[in-house]
Amino acid sequence: MVGLPHRSEPRPADTVGRSQRRGRPRVVRPFPRLPHWRVRLIAALAVLGPGLVSGFADNDAGGITTYSLAGANFGYTLLWVILASQIVLFFTQEVGARLGLATGKGLISLIRERWGVRWTVFAALLMLTANLGSIVAEFAGIGSALGIFGVPTQISAAVAAFVVVGFIALGSYSRVQYLFVGVGVLVSGAYIYSAAASNPDWARAAANLVGPHLSSSPVYWLAVVGTVGTTITPWGQAFIQSYVADKGLRPEDLKASRVDVFAGALITNVIAGFIVVACAATLYASGTKINTAADAAQALAPLAGQAASALFAFGLLGASFLGLGVVPMSSAYTTCEAFGWETGVNWNWREAPAFYGLLAFFIGFAALFVMIPGLPLITVMFSAQVLNALLLPFVLVFVMLLATDKELMGPLASGPFLRTIGWVSTGLLILLSVILVVTSFLPAPA
Repeated sequence: MVGLPHRSEPRPADTVGRSQRRGRPRVVRPFPRLPHWRVRLIAALAVLGPGLVSGFADNDAGGITTYSLAGANFGYTLLWVILASQIVLFFTQEVGARLGLATGKGLISLIRERWGVRWTVFAALLMLTANLGSIVAEFAGIGSALGIFGVPTQISAAVAAFVVVGFIALGSYSRVQYLFVGVGVLVSGAYIYSAAASNPDWARAAANLVGPHLSSSPVYWLAVVGTVGTTITPWGQAFIQSYVADKGLRPEDLKASRVDVFAGALITNVIAGFIVVACAATLYASGTKINTAADAAQALAPLAGQAASALFAFGLLGASFLGLGVVPMSSAYTTCEAFGWETGVNWNWREAPAFYGLLAFFIGFAALFVMIPGLPLITVMFSAQVLNALLLPFVLVFVMLLATDKELMGPLASGPFLRTIGWVSTGLLILLSVILVVTSFLPAPA
């Protein structure tokens, strides 16, 4: 068996009922004696997961660092980027989910079937290059958060690597998903409280949310590109498609899947906005300079209270673990799909050794990398987000071409409206990259 499990193929052994294993037919009576509306609600809730997990994981260590720097250095002025990213994120993630629903395959698998080996290698290397920086950023976030309490980076990185690989390898799909969503909820609560405790100027924040203040400064546009790159990522685009396919969702799950994607995109940007607001109301207002999200957590103590500071640090730790579970999984999906190997968290280690071996390799490599003495972690973390933004348009071109293929997608193919939105979003991301390059060569303002 190669690639992701097809709908006609049996699911892995751990999803088969005991009566089936013993050779007896299994009679399934779904939701007996339940009202019709409850059956529909339960069926809709069963679809939820990929969009929420992807949305929570977008606010990982690199994201929190980027949002913290945006708020501390530019106040409320970059909130418009959060709103714009919200719109683009929903439509790009919706396309990815729709591809998974229609085909039951991941992005790299479809690229291999449609365009052959060369483009598959190109796309896979593109994804893995972007992902590597993000995985290192997760370890940097864990090291920064635990460093506040005196834990050396080498110890925190080693422990985090074993914990994440062990849990994903030993857990089933549902356990992994529930853990990710649970951690995401706790992280979200931490940043909502931190923002509220900062006593921000909500009216000013709202004005900047809908009224962009542009600048010709290269530093400003670097912050814009970094903010977009940490919200709309290459790994997120591939992950949601592979995760939808891994969960075995079907075309008839489209409506519930869109709700899932919208909820995930909304959560991503709402929490990002709270982080920017918290740092703008405290660090920017007081002129406090920071280099990392951990610096932001410590600097919040005298400005917003010890509880806000502790919750900010807790949020960074939780978000780093969440990202460390999701981004390497996306890398393992990408590599296995490129070679046609079994892939997915519903397979055990014996059934999908390549998938789990690659998962362990990506996590282990990044853990060793982050242990390098004197490594400028903040530069690595922020640069990874900028790299995401620069590489994302290449990935989206593949996605948009596949999504408009009626032979491949059937009734789920992008119509004129979704096709226009998709290509406009891709064009805007390309424009952002061009603006960054152009402003980099402009003379600095006097």
